[in-house]
Amino acid sequence: MIRLPHILSCGLVLGGLVPAGDLLAQATSDREAGRQLAGQCRTCHGLDGLAQIPIAPHIGGEPESYIRNQLTAFRDGTREHEMMSIVASSLTDEQIAALAAWYAGHRITAEVTADPADAPDLCVSCHGVDGLHLVEDAPNLAGETNIYIDTQLKAFRNGKRVHDIMTPIAADLTDAEIRAAADWYAGVEVEIELVE
Repeated sequence: MIRLPHILSCGLVLGGLVPAGDLLAQATSDREAGRQLAGQCRTCHGLDGLAQIPIAPHIGGEPESYIRNQLTAFRDGTREHEMMSIVASSLTDEQIAALAAWYAGHRITAEVTADPADAPDLCVSCHGVDGLHLVEDAPNLAGETNIYIDTQLKAFRNGKRVHDIMTPIAADLTDAEIRAAADWYAGVEVEIELVE
């Protein structure tokens, strides 16, 4: 799935107008290169972006810019993780863009099976009631394991991860509030469709 508004904005940011056909060809090329590179990601994140282990996030259907930013942060050391820092350390900007294009191109759907009124108030304006991002810099949380979400929120709270929005939000959360948010999004049923 190619999002034309995003592609067109990239063409303008890079310093000029690029014919739409060239942009579409580049996006297709990036996705194919990303598919090839995703072989190194599949053990933890799956080829479709559906996490294979509880401590890894689902990345299929994430915003392309979010994936690109996170991989760049792991590569450059502004975000640290014992596995991802090593994996990302040798990635070029082009490889990061290709991986982001591959995983962002999958279709993700989510179904809330609980009362939507019980969704965590602090989270829904960016991550949605169903855990699908509503803003470009926010990841999808739908169907993530409660262990993963709990760990990330605590990392924001204790300063291990730093983000302009998440750090101040998490700073005041209790363990019980963190667990409630983690349990809410873990309870959302998610499906990621591999788009070749």
